[in-house]
Amino acid sequence: MLFRKTDPTAPPKPPKSKSREWVDSLLFAVIAATLIRWATFEAYVIPSPSMEHSLLVGDYLFVSKLHYGPITPQTPLQVPLTHQTVPVFGFKSYSDLIQLPTYRFPGFSSIKRNDVVVFHVPHEQQYPADLRTNYIKRCIAIAGDTIEIRNGQVFLNGKPGAIGGQPQTDYFMEVETPNDEVRQALHDQGVVDYTKPDGIPVAGTLEETGKLGYIISCQTSVAEYFRKQPYVKSLTVYSPLRQPLFPDAADYPVSGAMSAVQRKWQLDSFGPLPVPKKGQTIALTPANAAIYYKIVSQYEHNQGISWKDGMIQQNGQPLTSYTIKQNYYWMMGDNRHNSEDSRFWGFVPEDHVVGKAVLIWLSLDPFGDLAHKVRWNRLFHTID
Repeated sequence: MLFRKTDPTAPPKPPKSKSREWVDSLLFAVIAATLIRWATFEAYVIPSPSMEHSLLVGDYLFVSKLHYGPITPQTPLQVPLTHQTVPVFGFKSYSDLIQLPTYRFPGFSSIKRNDVVVFHVPHEQQYPADLRTNYIKRCIAIAGDTIEIRNGQVFLNGKPGAIGGQPQTDYFMEVETPNDEVRQALHDQGVVDYTKPDGIPVAGTLEETGKLGYIISCQTSVAEYFRKQPYVKSLTVYSPLRQPLFPDAADYPVSGAMSAVQRKWQLDSFGPLPVPKKGQTIALTPANAAIYYKIVSQYEHNQGISWKDGMIQQNGQPLTSYTIKQNYYWMMGDNRHNSEDSRFWGFVPEDHVVGKAVLIWLSLDPFGDLAHKVRWNRLFHTID
């Protein structure tokens, strides 16, 4: 056995300088925070009303990476604790010179129907997959399901789906006269328009009918309340016309037609559509090729893929069958008429899933005054 000899006459090592101690402490803190953020929990804030009334603008969440298992980074060259850009300065926070295959560590749960999930939105091809914008939606259908929407009601595998949360729908509420009583009722019932300075919807004339009233987004129970009020002449579901939905559009947000079969699906009338499952072999035809084009060409990293004459081609030859390499999911916002979700851009690949939203630890009302800024009833509220 070898022993390292020390010289008792040697002078002691000089202590670290204060600046060196600060640097070491900061480096340790950054590494620890990065590992915790990657492997356990990460904080997010709700920026838009697409998940109302389940999640509100101003809710601060913890998202668990433990449920589904943390996934290794695809883009290793990035500034720690940033996403896409460096805060304040705004320049790109990563380099895509190195792109690695990803691996998901085991979690203690699979992705289930009704889970509220954070994921990288798949249509942002300008970023590497692990640096695309984070969206939060509800998982409506899992791999192997068939999703359909009939008159706003979700059906899974031909049966009415037991969808959790508190879904909202847009309505046009026709009134006799817009006045303070109506405005107060909208406020009391929690109806919010985030485009207005005070959050209260403003009355207007509906272009299609010339009727006077409000476009509101609310739950069924709130709609039933307003139907009983004497100042309401009528209350009807309002579904605005939008650009073509998946899979008729070439790619969200591009509106050019792609599918050989134009389905003309709508937000409240959609499908039926099967959700791809790992190991499933699909027979590709002009009738369904557009459904699977992004899976084959983008999400599963196949080479030589192109689109011609309504068919997927590989190396110049029509691809007549394809075996799915990973599971896919169908995500939708609870605010059904105000959510950019799978109805627009299709399936979410499993390797884009970040984690499960589990807890609201803080909630701030963007329209509340100092005394009412914090939504105390939402603090430490579990998410379901």
